Amino acid sequence: MTLPVSLAGRLQLPVIGSPLFIVSNPDLVIAQCKAGIVGSFPALNARPGPVLEDWLKRIIDELGAYDEANPHAPSAPFAVNQIVHKSNDRLGHDLDLCVKYKVPIVITSLGARPELNEAIHSYGGITLHDVINITHARKALEKGADGLIAVAAGAGGHAGTTSPIALIQEIRQFFDGPLALSGAIATGRAVLAAQAMGADLAYIGSAFIATQEANATEAYKQAIVESKAADIIYSSLFTGVHGNYLRASIVNAGLDPDNLPNGDPSQMGFGSGGSSKSKAWRDIWGSGQGIGAIQAVQPAGELVARLKREYGEAQAALAAASRWPLRAAG
Repeated sequence: MTLPVSLAGRLQLPVIGSPLFIVSNPDLVIAQCKAGIVGSFPALNARPGPVLEDWLKRIIDELGAYDEANPHAPSAPFAVNQIVHKSNDRLGHDLDLCVKYKVPIVITSLGARPELNEAIHSYGGITLHDVINITHARKALEKGADGLIAVAAGAGGHAGTTSPIALIQEIRQFFDGPLALSGAIATGRAVLAAQAMGADLAYIGSAFIATQEANATEAYKQAIVESKAADIIYSSLFTGVHGNYLRASIVNAGLDPDNLPNGDPSQMGFGSGGSSKSKAWRDIWGSGQGIGAIQAVQPAGELVARLKREYGEAQAALAAASRWPLRAAG
C-alpha cells in the first residue's frame, strides 16, 4: 500500500466513507470511524458557518473518548471535504477551522489550490483531491495534493464517465502515492477489486445514505434500497455539473428523466448557503450505480461489518483460486 502509516495503521478496512451533500453529519462520521473506516463530511453541511466548529469539537471529543476506551482497536481518522470552487465564500473560514483542529484528512473538490495544501501540511495533515480525468489528476498533484480520489463512471455525485479500470491504470503510470477509487462500490468484493486494479482505498458513498445515522429522509433511504443501477440518471441540469441521480426523485419532481435539458455551469454556486441549485432541487436525490447491493436500511456499523465479512471472503476465494494455475495458451 502507498498510504501513510498514520492512516493505513488505523483502518480495519481500506475504505473512505465519502462526504455526502446534506446527508453526512457527525453521527454518521463517528459511526464510520468507530467501525474502522475513514468517515467524512462536506464542510458546507455544517450550517451556518459557526456550526462547523461545533461539529469538529464533537467528532474529536467522541472519537478521543472511544480511543481511550479501546486502545487496541482505536477509531479510524476522519476527513472534511472542502469545495474549492471560487463561489465558495466560506472556504477561508472553514479552512482556518480545519487547521485549528488539525483535521487529519482534507478532501478537496472542484478546484485545487497550493495554499490550501500548504495549510493542511503545516500541522501534518494530508490532502486528497477528487479527479475525473488525467488532466485534473496531474494538476492536483502539481499543486501539492498528497493523494487522489479517482471518481470513475458510476459514482454518485459529480462523477466522471471513464471506466475505473482505465482511470486507475493511467493514473498509476505517473503516480504511486495514495489513491482511492470511487464508482459503484458497495460490497466487500468490490473493495478488493479496487485494490486489485491498483487503488489503495475504496471510496463508498451511496451505500451509507441507507443507514440509520444518515441525514436523509426515509423516502430517500428507501429509494436507495429499492433502486438498481438502471435507475440512475446522469445529468447536468441540477447543479450545472454532470452527476448521477435517482430516477424516482426526478419523476417525483415532475420531470422526464429521459429528456432533461443541460444545466448552466455558470450558475453553479457553493456559498454560505450551499449549492445555488440545492434549494431549487432539494428533492433530487444523488446516488451511484452500486446501490443494487443495498438490501435494507441499517446502522452504519452493521454496513461496515458486512463489507468486512465480504472482503475477507473475497480474499479467501482469491487465494483458493490462485492455487489453480492457468493453462498456458497453445
